[in-house]
Amino acid sequence: MGLGGCILMVAIGGILTFATDWDANGFNVHLVGLILMAVGFIGMAAYVSVYKRRRMIPPTAATPPVVEDPDPHHHRHHYEI
Repeated sequence: MGLGGCILMVAIGGILTFATDWDANGFNVHLVGLILMAVGFIGMAAYVSVYKRRRMIPPTAATPPVVEDPDPHHHRHHYEI
């Protein structure tokens, strides 16, 4: 479930909890709304955690150190014309 689905669950849960006064026999609408909001918030936290982990830049392999040649003129070619 994506971030939009989690936000939708929180919104529906909020509507069921705070904006309705339905009474159902053997069915507590307010409790269902609270459960939906809790699941939506947990889903958002999990989504953000996974998204944050995906956005991290993996450490690159260490490049070998540069070793300078002690005699820089050793590798030059001298051509005589």
